[in-house]
Amino acid sequence: MDIGIPRELGYGERRLGLSPGGAETLVADGHRVYVQSSAGEEKGFADMDYAAAGVRVVHSTEELLERSTLVLSVGPPRQAELPFLSSRHIWAGYLHLAVAPITLFDKLLERNVALIDYQTIETDDGALPAQKPVSEVAGRMSVYVAAMLLQNNPESSLLSRSTGEGLGILLSGVPGVPPADVVILGAGAVGSNAARGFAGLGARVTLLDSNLSALKSIDDEFRGQVVTMAAHAQNIRKAVSFADVLVGGILIPGGRAPRLVTREMVRSMRPGSVILDISIDQGGCVETSRLTSFAEPTYIEEGVIHYCVPNMASAVGRTATYAMTNALLPLIRRLAAVGIQEATRQDTALARGVNLYQGHITNRPVAASFHRTHRSLSSLLREK
Repeated sequence: MDIGIPRELGYGERRLGLSPGGAETLVADGHRVYVQSSAGEEKGFADMDYAAAGVRVVHSTEELLERSTLVLSVGPPRQAELPFLSSRHIWAGYLHLAVAPITLFDKLLERNVALIDYQTIETDDGALPAQKPVSEVAGRMSVYVAAMLLQNNPESSLLSRSTGEGLGILLSGVPGVPPADVVILGAGAVGSNAARGFAGLGARVTLLDSNLSALKSIDDEFRGQVVTMAAHAQNIRKAVSFADVLVGGILIPGGRAPRLVTREMVRSMRPGSVILDISIDQGGCVETSRLTSFAEPTYIEEGVIHYCVPNMASAVGRTATYAMTNALLPLIRRLAAVGIQEATRQDTALARGVNLYQGHITNRPVAASFHRTHRSLSSLLREK
């Protein structure tokens, strides 16, 4: 198969669709792999690194997409790439289609491109193998981002020019001074990794989830060091009110994140406290959240510092690219070896990752986000 690694066009994106080592494996499998020139420059992956792995370097978006059938990206296709996409293309990445602009979404349907959203690749037991490494990175990053934002240091590089100071507290506290109270929504990969980091530094951590089995796993792991609560409205309201740091790590694969934290709840927090809405790439789980960027990562709403950068893991793009490649390579090799039709017949997890196919929406939550009907992938494949 002809496989392309494009230059990422998303603002501030420092991850890449595949590392040179992953590309070398695909070349060894007998595939032709192309990378757009300078695609890995900001991640520490030079063109010569890919060339040494047997990858062919091309110079334009048009050339890359003309040569490629399978495109390994991080984000969704951008407007500049749409004219070069057609029904022969398979585009794979972290696409977040449920919150995509309607004009872009409709054009992708018109182009008949097959879209695989790594976020919706889901095994029968509910695991998200392709999403997990990105969530792990974001969960671990949340600890030091929160630590910086809690400082009463207006010169912090994480604070936008218009943002005020944090509470001026240390996550761990010191003898005679209590630690910070950290509240985490969601016991998935983001929440569990955030809990490990915050608890490891000595913060008081409270974690909420509606899945009692997940809460039991957290309780067993931390032996009571992390307080667990069922995530219903009353408990969320109570926990948010005492949070110095609130981390939102809610994920509905393919769908918009539910708004669990209302403006009224945010208003109950102390001025200078911090919200990190890591669910912002799927719309956010806090009513007062809105997209920010690495250029202006924070803003103040109801007196609370909000950090809502959707591609948070891009701040450590090299680590994130390696982690993504480790998780994705077995799926990519299968897809490249037998094609999308046979690969999705063999692998139900991969089949769940297909969101658009032949001009149809094949993911129910994505279809619901746009009030459209969906077709199951299996029914479309039976028509082949």
